[in-house]
Amino acid sequence: MNGDRASMFEQDGDLDLGEFKPKPPARPEQVRGVAEQVGFHSREPKAAPAVPIPVVSERREPRRYRTGRNVQLNLKVRQEAVDAFYKLADEQGWVLGEAFERAVAALDKELQEASQ
Repeated sequence: MNGDRASMFEQDGDLDLGEFKPKPPARPEQVRGVAEQVGFHSREPKAAPAVPIPVVSERREPRRYRTGRNVQLNLKVRQEAVDAFYKLADEQGWVLGEAFERAVAALDKELQEASQ
């Protein structure tokens, strides 16, 4: 190998780049045909079959009240318990926080009476 390389920073007046021309862009049909010949597959997404989303329970209307309650309680309970809780709150006209507070007070009272 020859250790003399041309410096890319030297200016040579004889440099002619006229023979370098860009190739015309390939048409999509040409590219697709060549890709299929060599075994490449399209990356285009295929439509997935529509899968129905199971409905666990009916949708409820959003509840928005300004009550001063600002702490969230998140519980895992059975669907029957949730339905009964909402039904009770709706029948009494209570917001959910009030229904919870009343339930806790009733349980506390019941436990105090049982311990006496």
